[in-house]
Amino acid sequence: MCRFLAYRGEPVFMEDLVCAPCHSLVHQSLHAEEAKTGTNGDGFGIGWYGARPEPGVYRELRPAWSDENLRSLCSQVTSGLFFAHVRAATGTATTRANCHPFVNGKWMFMHNGQIGGYHAIRRKLESLIPDELYEARGGTTDSEAIFLAALADGLEDNPVGAMARTVSRVSGFMRSAGVREALRFTAALTDGESLYAFRWASDAKPATLYWRDMGGRLVIVSEPLDRAQPGWLEVPRSCALTARKGAAPSLQCMDEALAAA
Repeated sequence: MCRFLAYRGEPVFMEDLVCAPCHSLVHQSLHAEEAKTGTNGDGFGIGWYGARPEPGVYRELRPAWSDENLRSLCSQVTSGLFFAHVRAATGTATTRANCHPFVNGKWMFMHNGQIGGYHAIRRKLESLIPDELYEARGGTTDSEAIFLAALADGLEDNPVGAMARTVSRVSGFMRSAGVREALRFTAALTDGESLYAFRWASDAKPATLYWRDMGGRLVIVSEPLDRAQPGWLEVPRSCALTARKGAAPSLQCMDEALAAA
């Protein structure tokens, strides 16, 4: 399983969260505590919003713990909304194009989880992506495919609903193919203003997800960056967290959204 971090709030240097804490994302790339494997060394990526509506992205194949360019970049760039992700591959190639986050226009997405039996349903999943979006598919991961399929299914108007519909369809493909492995969907999504996070699984083992909101500084993480600091809350299983611009974060049951999809 991968590890990730999302931040929205006052602009801060990215190193304050990505590199500096005692259990920072860089530290988790080598010493994760709540994942199947402690090492997430199959590449990394960061994406941030600045003066333009589209985010900047830096993705690399080297492990996060050994890339001096990552530390240098994070020490210089400030942002009020950014994503960071360290990858543990689950069956697709270790390439730069397969590193998260994925971007299309103003939208940015990253995922921690898996589609069980992805090889058996990949063609059906990709059939949900229209030609104009399929041209933007740079890699081969299930994560990118889910993102593009959701973009085609109303993400602009209803991000939680679009994600719920897409996850529901993928679950249906898996059942039809007789796949017994789990679908695990823990993810973060943003349009540069609002921030969404999801924690759902077809079994009882969704990947971990925590959040903390301190004075309008919202941090969403796979693992707390410093357990000595108060305020970390676990996102409940089968829930989506929504933080719209100008509003306090709120939780919504993903199962209800899936039932309505």
